[in-house]
Amino acid sequence: MRRRIRWTLRQATKEARERGDAGMATAEYAVALLAAVGIATALYKVVTSGAVQSALQSAVMKALHG
Repeated sequence: MRRRIRWTLRQATKEARERGDAGMATAEYAVALLAAVGIATALYKVVTSGAVQSALQSAVMKALHG
């Protein structure tokens, strides 16, 4: 089983090199990183807004004094 997996990975890597797609992984990681940063920024803005912050604070207070 391991031999089959290794062989498949080697074949896929060899084919990618022959096609010239060696740099695609880096570009895909960069796009994914930018998307993750965008989502994180949006979530940060939402969580730090006044309404959400007071709702979270009241939920924590209820849990502590509950």
